Amino acid sequence: MLILFNGDYMKKCIIFVLSLAIFIAVPQQFKADDTENEEIEVKSSILMCLDTGDVIKENNAYEHLSPASVTKIMSILIILEAIDNGEIGLDDMVSASENAVSKGGSQIWLEVGEQMSVEDLLKAVIISSANDACTLLGEYVAGSDEAFVERMNVRVAELGLNNSHFENCTGLDDEITNHYSCAYDLAVIASEVVKHDLVFKYSTVWLDSLRNGETELNNTNKLVNTYDGITGLKTGTTSNAGFCLCATATRDNMSLVSVVLGAKTSDDRFDKSAQLLDYGFANYRIEEIKADESKLAYVKIKNGIKKKIKPQITDSNKVLVKKDFDELEYVYNLKREVSAPVKKGDILGEIIVKSNDDEIVSIPLKANETVSENSFLYVFGQLFKKI
Repeated sequence: MLILFNGDYMKKCIIFVLSLAIFIAVPQQFKADDTENEEIEVKSSILMCLDTGDVIKENNAYEHLSPASVTKIMSILIILEAIDNGEIGLDDMVSASENAVSKGGSQIWLEVGEQMSVEDLLKAVIISSANDACTLLGEYVAGSDEAFVERMNVRVAELGLNNSHFENCTGLDDEITNHYSCAYDLAVIASEVVKHDLVFKYSTVWLDSLRNGETELNNTNKLVNTYDGITGLKTGTTSNAGFCLCATATRDNMSLVSVVLGAKTSDDRFDKSAQLLDYGFANYRIEEIKADESKLAYVKIKNGIKKKIKPQITDSNKVLVKKDFDELEYVYNLKREVSAPVKKGDILGEIIVKSNDDEIVSIPLKANETVSENSFLYVFGQLFKKI
């Protein structure tokens, strides 16, 4: 039987089919967007600006947790400092010890007595989180595994961190009882690591190799291959710690670090880190404050061997501000007079950075030299020189 449809009926059918298609497609898009904005559950997290040290977002950032192999960012810091200080060299050849070879988990399968350069060992630590390579480098830097771990803890104290203590250099936590850190401390340690440009030579590499191509190195940080601006830095995984990640990235002259501890899955740590970094780059920017010399008046020095001193910005002049802030205003507050002696670094004033009459930050203006007191002996000595 042949059924004929008029034009209006056909139009209605077409509209119905298109409407049905849109109805099916739109919920799928909403679902994808919801997933991107979904709050991923982790034990602890933080987002910090590497340029200024400002904490942008944090969740339970000071709880003592096992950091797994994220521990190695402290190991890497000690090794990089030893290289920069000339204690060890990248071309130095190191013989593998029984202790280093015995380490489990991620490794490059060193054999006792095998020789490998400091550079190759460091590459294995940063790219592939090799426990045997990390232990061997620690022994080479400090003389023994134990001495290196002690050096890690001394460095923690020097950085003023109160919520970290290490028992090994690898983060393996199956046989230790007092090995812990927190998201905040790890972010601060990362901020020290990235001061050494050498780390980026390896932390941004996706694939590499050792032993003339016989041993493949695959970066454990998959953001290196997927996230715009990523510069590093270190993953960690154990059954006790869960899935962890310290990630650093730079865009538009601003560098950020995110730390995620205790994620339930590997994807969760990468997704959470990307969410944190995205939030920082989307909502904040870096302003570089250049002091107006015409407003930096001299500060008089009472009873000093110099009569006046001009304050300067001696610390970082970078300020983290929200992108939606209006044009910034700078208010200069300077002391008129101080009494000698004046020490280098003494605060002589401040620049208050404001937006819409709200204070954002205060940048200290400091003495860039020491001025001694104008004592009798000094006056006598000056007279004697003239005579």
